[in-house]
Amino acid sequence: MPLMNANANPIALAIAGAAGRMGQRLIALAAAMPQFHLAGAFEAPGNPAVGADSGLTAGIKPNGVPITDGFHSPAAVVIDFTAPAATRALIARCVDRDVSMVIGTTGLTGEDHALIDEAAKTIAVLQAPNTSLGVNLLLSLVARTAQQLGDDYDIEILEAHHHHKKDAPSGTALAIAESICKATGKSMSGDLVMERVGHDCVRERGKITMQSLRMGDVVGEHTAFFAGVGERLELTHKASSRDTFARGALKAAAWLSGKPAGRYGMKDVLGLAD
Repeated sequence: MPLMNANANPIALAIAGAAGRMGQRLIALAAAMPQFHLAGAFEAPGNPAVGADSGLTAGIKPNGVPITDGFHSPAAVVIDFTAPAATRALIARCVDRDVSMVIGTTGLTGEDHALIDEAAKTIAVLQAPNTSLGVNLLLSLVARTAQQLGDDYDIEILEAHHHHKKDAPSGTALAIAESICKATGKSMSGDLVMERVGHDCVRERGKITMQSLRMGDVVGEHTAFFAGVGERLELTHKASSRDTFARGALKAAAWLSGKPAGRYGMKDVLGLAD
């Protein structure tokens, strides 16, 4: 990430879910980036980390920013990797305070996306199922590949994550399917098959099938298979560290700061065309 101009003011950043795995890495990495000033770190009321120094919680030196029970500090941008219910409440808080948001929470529903659309009329919101730069390039690659190969090639999506992950399939896997559907004129509701179980599971031409694995400490792996007669193309992304997602989210926060109200995605940050 490029450094800010020396005369520029650091971006006032707040981290939701500060004691969580992603929150800790966001705090630790942001501490080494002069374009940011950590203005706040917060958790849900009752979290045992409330009151603790957020730097110590993140495994770095004390930073003097305590973890609070909710979002109270002034900030220009909030990064949110929490849970859908917490994200809903935070959206309302950010709209009231005119604070931009980077949302990396997964498991969002259609109602949640409608809420984000409404909020984006007032504040700048960047929502992404995955903030990895590599994954977002993968989304463009699978769309182009599906468009070129057509229905002569069967499409299967396989995703794997650690055994603590609650939602399945992953938001990234769904984003892969959505990119393919948009590129080929298919429908997520009509052409996506979530599982294959039973005695009569012959593959239907043109369908996209998705499978989920939950095992060990896998950070995140996604593969889109394009299989024809006599050949198979596999487009794979493997994340070996949560820092991949944290760095992408911080890049997104720096990009989003000062942007007008609207809904944005990682494609906007990377300058990728739909």
